[in-house]
Amino acid sequence: MNDDWKVLPFDDFDEGVPPRTAAAGRRAPAGPMSVSELTARLKNQIESEFGTISVEGELSNCKQWSSGHLYFTMKDDRAQLRGVMFRATVQRLKFRPEDGMRVVARGRLSVYEQKGEYQIVADAFEPAGAGALQVAFEQLKKQLQSEGLFDAARKRALPVLPRRIGVITSLDGAAVRDIVRVLTQRHPDARIVIRPARVQGDGAVADLIRALAAIVAVPEIDVVIIGRGGGSAEDLWAFNDEKLARAIAACPVPVISAVGHETDVTIADFVADVRAATPSNAAEIVVDRADNFRTRIRQAERRLALVASAALDRRRAATGRLDTRLLQWPTRVVMRDRDCQELGFRLEAAAIDRLAAAGQRFDALRRRLEQRDLRRITGDLRTRIVRADGRLTQLISLRTLAKESRARELAGRLDTLSPLAVLGRGYAVCWNASRTSIIRSAKATAPGDAVRVTLAEGELACRVEENT
Repeated sequence: MNDDWKVLPFDDFDEGVPPRTAAAGRRAPAGPMSVSELTARLKNQIESEFGTISVEGELSNCKQWSSGHLYFTMKDDRAQLRGVMFRATVQRLKFRPEDGMRVVARGRLSVYEQKGEYQIVADAFEPAGAGALQVAFEQLKKQLQSEGLFDAARKRALPVLPRRIGVITSLDGAAVRDIVRVLTQRHPDARIVIRPARVQGDGAVADLIRALAAIVAVPEIDVVIIGRGGGSAEDLWAFNDEKLARAIAACPVPVISAVGHETDVTIADFVADVRAATPSNAAEIVVDRADNFRTRIRQAERRLALVASAALDRRRAATGRLDTRLLQWPTRVVMRDRDCQELGFRLEAAAIDRLAAAGQRFDALRRRLEQRDLRRITGDLRTRIVRADGRLTQLISLRTLAKESRARELAGRLDTLSPLAVLGRGYAVCWNASRTSIIRSAKATAPGDAVRVTLAEGELACRVEENT
């Protein structure tokens, strides 16, 4: 057999090497042709006649061998066509061909001489009715979802007050400026660690994975924002890569995905712990947690002030009631003075205990806040507590002094009205002999009656000589 007709069998095609064909226009030999000669002539005729073609059909028997080549059959309701795609072409596909998928194959017709079958050697696949990128996106989304990478149960909550915030994006885009602007304006205490990375084009996926590994190695990184600004589906495709998705899922700290605009959705958005509509929205989500915590501190401060004010009002009301009772019952001034002093001591002790308890709570809160590096906030709280403690102590001291002064005044007035004080000015009190009643009139005695006279110092036993 003439070597000009010899071709490699189907399984031994070498990619990129066109088969040798017979010279165009060769006349059929005069004698009978062998099967291989006829097949070779048909191969030459088919390849020269059709050139590059596009065929639409449904894939079946689609299998990729260990060599990397893909073998398949395209069919419709009336016919079928075998085909092959070589390893280098398969590696450039954006999606994974599967049985039942309707595609448009572009390539050249050839003949597999060992079986006498014609076939298409495909140079490209395009899904019929949908883009290759969209098909690849849906395939990867379905696979990762079945593995549980999108489950809400594995998503982690963001830290309340992040100390260090990692940012992975390009330094050339507006995304990094938007993130830094929002964080510095609304959360100035946070430290921002930026790891530049390529976000589109060849090598972007590997660079993003390296950046993620590098930034989580920084000590005390609490949360990572990864993303970029808007663009076409091709521009955002790095964030639809399976390797990057698995790297985000394995990240030891919470990850916020902020890719493109609000309408853009990527695989990174599904696998990240939180999805942000835009890069600036990612920064707002981080800051919102800190704002909520500060609001809770301010609310606790206001509640504490209200409790202290209400307790002080109750003590003032109790002291006022004691004042009224002291004025209504002058004979009990001494006893009430002692009660007042006791209440004053109890009030002071209660206030001190209350302040001590409040101080302990604030110390505990201060220690917790110091662990979160909130020196500025806790400093303001300590200053307010010291001022409030000083004002309360001053009010208690002034109130106690006022009550003591009032008690001394009432005791003086009582002493002024005491009969003993009248006796001291030279007066005397005359009693009957049994000292059971005071004699207020001379007519109440008769000559010879015994009486007793009480002086400021001592007492006299007397007898009535006469009464007038």
